[in-house]
Amino acid sequence: MTERILIVEDEPKIADLLQKYLHNASYQTHWLNSGIGVSAWVREQNPDLILLDLMLPGKDGLEICKEIRQFSHVPIIMLTARVEEIDRLLGLELGADDYICKPFSPREVVARIKATLRRVQAFCVPPQSPPPAPNTLLELDRDRLVVRSGSHETSLTLVEFELLAALQQHPGRIFGRDQLMSRVYTDNRIVSDRTIDSHIKKLRKKLAEILPNQDLIHSVYSVGYKFESDNKNFVTVIQ
Repeated sequence: MTERILIVEDEPKIADLLQKYLHNASYQTHWLNSGIGVSAWVREQNPDLILLDLMLPGKDGLEICKEIRQFSHVPIIMLTARVEEIDRLLGLELGADDYICKPFSPREVVARIKATLRRVQAFCVPPQSPPPAPNTLLELDRDRLVVRSGSHETSLTLVEFELLAALQQHPGRIFGRDQLMSRVYTDNRIVSDRTIDSHIKKLRKKLAEILPNQDLIHSVYSVGYKFESDNKNFVTVIQ
């Protein structure tokens, strides 16, 4: 099945160029030139990925990203000419999966799209794990990108899920930021340490919502992070 890419970009020349390259890469595309109505279109049409410009008439990309994350885990790659670090971190904290600065190569955009979709598809493989044991305290549901404990659950972004999955597979092992970046960003892109710190901060907050008495992700000064529980019977399962 051909993946459909939504392009939200107010500059016709850029949108046209992106559509040509994406069509050559066998993707379907749809173009919106304003921030108004994007969330409603996504809710109704359910695209496979969104290329979302930051500066848009009517409503900016960060606000749109925040709205979409309230009802969808569709991958979002943000496009912008604003390269300040605070904008980059804010975009990722709101749930963007990637961030490309203008001017960019259309070939790079296509490569980033392919890498992002591969990561998504990797989490759609039918689960091989046995059903969760009755004493399981934390369950990671890769099909729905949620983490649950008992009757409580919270949604994760794809990057947050990958970070938690990597850490929980080796309880007590300390992962450096570079190691985590290589596991999360398999296309070898360059991202800053602060980007990983931003994702970890958001992930900790979400875990605290379902397990308020458990501090599961620990910082190791000048090194990185590890997953560890004070409860010796603590179990995690990836479904």
